[in-house]
Amino acid sequence: MARLLDDDRLGRSNPDPEAAAKDGGSALLAGLLGDFATDHARLRALLEPHFSPERMLALRPYVEKLTGRLLDGLAGQKPPVDLRQALALPLPIQVMCEWLGVPQEDKDRFGSWTQDAANVGDPVRSEQGLGELFGYCRQLVADKRRNPGDDVISRICATEGINDNEVLGLTALLLFGGYETTVARIGTCVSLLLADPEQWQALLDDPGLVPGAVEETLRMSMPNPHNGGMPRYALTDFEIDGVTIRTGDFVLLNIIAANHDETVFADPGRIDVARDTTGSLVFGRGAYSCVGAMLARMQLQVVLTQLVARFPTMRLAVGVEELGLRHNTLIGGLIQLPVTW
Repeated sequence: MARLLDDDRLGRSNPDPEAAAKDGGSALLAGLLGDFATDHARLRALLEPHFSPERMLALRPYVEKLTGRLLDGLAGQKPPVDLRQALALPLPIQVMCEWLGVPQEDKDRFGSWTQDAANVGDPVRSEQGLGELFGYCRQLVADKRRNPGDDVISRICATEGINDNEVLGLTALLLFGGYETTVARIGTCVSLLLADPEQWQALLDDPGLVPGAVEETLRMSMPNPHNGGMPRYALTDFEIDGVTIRTGDFVLLNIIAANHDETVFADPGRIDVARDTTGSLVFGRGAYSCVGAMLARMQLQVVLTQLVARFPTMRLAVGVEELGLRHNTLIGGLIQLPVTW
């Protein structure tokens, strides 16, 4: 699986545009990426500097301060409280605003658009959400061209040889990917740990286990409820394990199955915050690995660190079986996360 994730015979874009248009997920990705959909190497080269360790380190104090403020609000409420509404939803939106250079007063607007765009059950709603998101980003890019600041969108605008449509696509992609996925990850990360009191206690006993807990919950969590994998298309004919793949064939790389491979992870269905997760494929591998992985990890680490320190007695307010999944969205995640303490 790791080899296929980094195999240049597989690409993210269907070589047949007609077929690609019928796939909601692919159509959404192509809509966000525009011309970049077929130029992955250039896309990565443009994005990677903005996700550098130095940039993430500089952003971390803001994430810590914001998380603390949101948890202050949580502490002031009478439990049970929906942790998704109190923390998982507002944190990534405001972090993306700060990092990208989006005015904070606009956070609620683009949050609803990205949720609509990710809706796989209602194509009309998805199209409208995408249209609203692009319209907003077009105005935002124009503003950054006129009045650049110390933010990601301004720096992308200043990149030599990049046109407005490309900046627009990157901005929409970052807003969508950086918000929706992190909301889902925070919810599943915290719920998995609260559902296993022994593992939660391990973090209380040793907060140094938090980074490992983040990796383990990412390994265990489902990226989306529809396919559980990373979609690829064959760019040429080839054979793997005796199976012939033809050009244009849809290939789903099931990372959930890979991350539960017993030959790599002993007792894979059990959560273990001290586990060695170096074989995890949750963010892909190689040239196609998720460029925003470091930003997602950093936010999850901050959230877990502060939750453990401030709410050591936190527990689920409902049974695990009552935690419903969002099945109408490309990203997935929980409908709500009721907690008490």
